[in-house]
Parts: sequence; structure tokens; C-alpha cells
Amino acid sequence: MELIIMMNVPVNEPVITDAAKKYVTEAVETGWVSSGGKNIAAFEEKFAQYIGVKHAITTTSGTASLHLALVALGIGPGDEVILPAFTMAACLNAVLYTGATPVLIDSEPETFNLDTAQLFDHISPKTKAIMPVHIYGHACDMDSVLDAAKQHDIAVVEDAAEVHGGTYHGKMCGSMGDIGCFSFYGNKIITTGEGGMVVTDDDELASHMRSLKDLAHHPEKRFWHDRMGFNYRMTNMQAGLGLGQLENIDKFLAHKKWMGEEYTKRLGDISGLRLPITKDGVTNVYWMYSVLVEDDFGMSRDDLRAALKEKGVDTRDFFFSLASMELAATARKDDSYPIAEDISQRGFYLPSGLALSEEQLSYVCETLHAIAGS
Repeated sequence: MELIIMMNVPVNEPVITDAAKKYVTEAVETGWVSSGGKNIAAFEEKFAQYIGVKHAITTTSGTASLHLALVALGIGPGDEVILPAFTMAACLNAVLYTGATPVLIDSEPETFNLDTAQLFDHISPKTKAIMPVHIYGHACDMDSVLDAAKQHDIAVVEDAAEVHGGTYHGKMCGSMGDIGCFSFYGNKIITTGEGGMVVTDDDELASHMRSLKDLAHHPEKRFWHDRMGFNYRMTNMQAGLGLGQLENIDKFLAHKKWMGEEYTKRLGDISGLRLPITKDGVTNVYWMYSVLVEDDFGMSRDDLRAALKEKGVDTRDFFFSLASMELAATARKDDSYPIAEDISQRGFYLPSGLALSEEQLSYVCETLHAIAGS
């Protein structure tokens, strides 16, 4: 198939709504540019309503959200936190910040999420929390996570950074654990540039996290500190950006659904290219359209990405397995992580941003067909 006109297709390009621009401009023009201002309260309130929880608290990043959640739960040295080996290093870092020991579990091969069949084998008397991560927009098996947590009386810190608006058997991702954590980085479905959110139904945890994220001022004597806190405050400008994006989330999710379905329809006949699946009861929001390059494709993942790059199609490879990093030297690990290692070497994702047009998607698919010779 000959490609006549070469295009440049970024891996991700956000859509900044008019409402978001309005709220940010108002923050600048009124001088409410720091961590005070009406946008913060409005964003927290509307996000809590959207997720279906009592409390939502803004933070500076998804990493900060995870750290804040673990600290609020009292997790520290001597404790263990279970998390997937296949996820971003932010999850591992958040555990390490507390002094706790990360316990890594391999992935299940279909959705790349934490293999919940291995949970009970990794729970010990030191286990204080499980951190399921909804990878690339597809929910983790939360029934199994919650069942294990209940049986062993341990907390669940749900990493919903990549699954804004996704559901699991009718429940919003991020709402099922003791604390849900979100990222609003520039490539997320809702963005504040940099930023995050913790959500919970627990009044005490919410109060604790609000204090901790604002330097833990004494409630009756400001600038007096009985405990260590953090400066994890989002600015009013960022909250305005998030608030304006949140008002358009249904439109954003519809675009993601269109993107996922179109890629699947147009790429399904390419031999050796394994496409994402959606399990029953799950709403896949396709944060990133992720694919695996099988042996029968005819070239390696890296060679395919290089060929796409030559044609102007930007891509990103998968996360490395955390177990392979020196960063995880203090983690409790298995002898091997065959699934996490395999998908780390074979996986990448295609252009998946909210600004992706039909013309761009068509070009990506045509380019893949041309490279594959199909």
C-alpha cells in the first residue's frame, strides 16, 4: 500500500477546552494563582461527585497522591505493600518514600494488570496494603483484590491514574479501595498539566490527608507542627484547568471509545500484532491503545517503532518491569516475572491523545499495514 502524503502524528496531544481556558484566565486576572481560590474547592467537589465518593482532595501529582495515601494509612518501615511489577516507577517510589517494603507480583497476560491469582501467596503478616493499578485504561480484577484485603484486614490503595471514567462491574475505578489515587499529568484524560487527586469515603482519612498535604499545620495554632507534613498543594490555576476539562469528560470518553474501536477494527487483520481486549463488566477507556508485537509479525518491537517513526508516527514503549531495576533492590521479589518481562519487551502504544483526528488515525493504520505488508 503506497502512502502518498506523510503526516506527523504525536503519541499524545491534549485538548484544552474553552471552559478550562476561562477558569485559568480568571485565576490569573483575579490574582488567585496559588493554592487558595474557588477553583480548588469546585474541582474537588465535582470530581468527588463524578467518581461517586464523599471526599476528593487535590495534590501536586499522581505520585504525591499515592504517597499521601500510604502515609495517611500509617504505612512505614517494617510494613509491606503489594503492587504489580508491571507499572510506572511512581508506584514503587511512593512505597519507598514511606520506608515500607514493596512486594512485587507478576502480571496476567491479557490486560497486563496485577495477577490476582498470586495475591494470597504474597500476603504476609507484614502486609498492610495492596496497590492495584488499572493499566492503560483497563480495570484490574478488583473483586479478587477486595476479597483478599477483606480476609486479611489490609487496606487497598487504588491507582486510577490511567483510567479516568473507567468502570468495573458498574463501579467507578478509583472508588472501590480505601483510597483512590489519580494523576492529571498532561497526557491523562483529565489534565491539570501536573497534578493529582486522592478520593475516599472515609471521613477520618480525608481529614488526615487534607492536613498532611498542607504541611500538617496544627488545627488550632497555624504554623505550629506536631508532625511532618508535605507541600502537596495544587494551585488554583491548575484546578481551573482540571475543572474545565472535567466538564467535558463525557465527550473525551466518547472520543477514546471511538479511537479504541477504530484501531481494533482497522488493525485486526495484521498478523503478529496483538491488540488490547476488554473483559466482561469493564469499561475500557483506552487511555493508551497498547499493542504487543508477536514473533510472527516479522520484526521486533523496536524495529517496528523505528519504522513508524520514519513515517512520522510517534509511539511509546511499555514500562520496564520494576523487578529488573536496581530501584527495587529492597523489594520482596519472586525468582522471575515472565509476563512482566515479556510484555515490557514486546509492547508499545500508538498515538492515543484526545486531539487524535480521523485523518491521523487512518494514517497510522495505513502505515502499519504498509510496514506489515498487508
